Amino acid sequence: MSEKIHSDPPPHTGRWRQFLRPDGRTVHVAASPAVAEALRRQLSQETPDYECDLIIHGSPEHLEVIREIHAHNEEKRNALRRTHTDAYAEFEKVHAELDALSAELSALTDKDVALDANFSRYGYSAHIRTREMDSPASASASATSIRSQQDREAERLRGESMKFWKRPVIRQYFHKGLIWRASETTEVASFELFVDLLYVGIIAINGDRAAEDPTGTALLQFCVTFILSWKLWSELTLIVSWFETDDIFQRLCVLFFLVCLTGYTTNITNAFDSTYTAMISFYLAERLFQAAYFLWTARLLPMIRGMLIGSVILIVVPSALWIGSTRADDSTRLALIWVAIPIELFCPGIMIAIVRTSDRWEGTPIARIARYLQFYPAINIEHKSTFFGKAILGLIQVFTLNMIYFDIDSHNLYTHAIRRHYIAFMFWMWLHLLFIMSFVLASGALSKLVLAHDCATADPATLTATYAQKSEPEIALGLRWFYCAGLGIALACMAGISASHQHKTIGSQRVLKRHRLTLRVGVAAILACLPLAGARLTSLQLLATTTGLVLFVLGADLWGCTCEHEAFWQGERNRRCRYAADCVLRREDMEVMKRGGVREVEDLARRDVGGKGVLDLS
Repeated sequence: MSEKIHSDPPPHTGRWRQFLRPDGRTVHVAASPAVAEALRRQLSQETPDYECDLIIHGSPEHLEVIREIHAHNEEKRNALRRTHTDAYAEFEKVHAELDALSAELSALTDKDVALDANFSRYGYSAHIRTREMDSPASASASATSIRSQQDREAERLRGESMKFWKRPVIRQYFHKGLIWRASETTEVASFELFVDLLYVGIIAINGDRAAEDPTGTALLQFCVTFILSWKLWSELTLIVSWFETDDIFQRLCVLFFLVCLTGYTTNITNAFDSTYTAMISFYLAERLFQAAYFLWTARLLPMIRGMLIGSVILIVVPSALWIGSTRADDSTRLALIWVAIPIELFCPGIMIAIVRTSDRWEGTPIARIARYLQFYPAINIEHKSTFFGKAILGLIQVFTLNMIYFDIDSHNLYTHAIRRHYIAFMFWMWLHLLFIMSFVLASGALSKLVLAHDCATADPATLTATYAQKSEPEIALGLRWFYCAGLGIALACMAGISASHQHKTIGSQRVLKRHRLTLRVGVAAILACLPLAGARLTSLQLLATTTGLVLFVLGADLWGCTCEHEAFWQGERNRRCRYAADCVLRREDMEVMKRGGVREVEDLARRDVGGKGVLDLS
């Protein structure tokens, strides 16, 4: 994209850059089409007495301009070398020494480095910086970087053995409104995926247990057991995301967490009959172990000591209430439970709020507390067709919600709620808890609805013995409420989660985001009210109705997030595909290519011995 505009060149604002072409024209480089449009309007309103070019960063025009200016300046440098040979040589020597000293100073004092590519998804902000670590070069380095064969060989020999224990390192932390991140790219460890899969099985057990007895008491018990299991899982993922150790001791700690989580799960079924003490014992074992780990880490990492000690206090206080609940009668137990749960869920958010609003409490005890918290770690054919049809409807619902969450709400994401504001982050986190709870509850009820034989074409004799025993001739009213209200609340929570993010603006969008989210909340209310129809809707009709409503939301989102002046059914056909190949480039190769020469790819490939320098051959 390139267009000519007549205007005075505006001052540098940080949102775009300016270059001068050899003919004297100014070239403005905008970071995105939206910024280019804003710049175009600004320049058009200026006095049209200066010709300039407007291009998009990364476009072919941008590359062409840079090559043109680069070639022009190289020619000027060569002319100076020919005209003033001695002075030029002395200048080059001084310039090289200054570059070496500047690099040394930068390594000692300047900690601002390039942001990793994942920031493009979660939103770039001027308040984000990264902190370098004593390690090899970041794995997120540019794909076009070229390293010598000696450097690659040295890196190949720089292997590390696994240690039993390493001093923990903070992956990222907040300080004075900035997010400081380690410059290394963090990969997902295999045990993190294993923990997530285990937790999926645990919440399935919890949901099935609630659906077996769809009453108010069962709902209350489900909320208690689910929140505690969610707390165990989230605290484990929090520790893994806070600290980088990559040692055997970390794996043993994770194993202990998993043992506690498994022991907790085995006691869920009869928790409020006979196994409540055993369930809480496994929960407290994990929480108190975490408190001990935080105390030990606070001794090793004094920078975040205040926040870790605060976290320990927020573990110990509700732990005393949980211990008391194991010795109390039923009524007192429920009171202690619902005092402990808000402390577990909301008090960590209060610590974050104190840090982020510390400037408002100058001269108060809260300001003194905030000083200790300045550094915060940052986170199945004819009779069977009815049963098969209901199962397919449930599958369509799950797939549709997956598309809405990952493909619609994560598309054109400009700033993630975590980076947008601390209140948006807490809102996002608590909505996820409610979203998962309601979705699991609806999923547990769905498994019962699929097996119900309240339809004329549903014959339980066509089911296997195991499922025939679970098939019911009627749907309990509580089961209808669990399914419909759970699905409705989940859809409404998805709307709130989407609203907590900041999305990119699309010109001529068919339906604005706020209108689509309003429609989503309206459909969620309809879903929650469907149980009022009672037995007039069979299980098949109920599933068909809810599936149709969810598909309607997906269709509205897909249509609404497109542009009026762009084709919806067909994309670009003539878009070029770009490829890259790994090869070794030497200094003489680069000199030949700069002068316009050509290097044969076959020659480079024969010489390549496995280097990691990337040459773009698109």
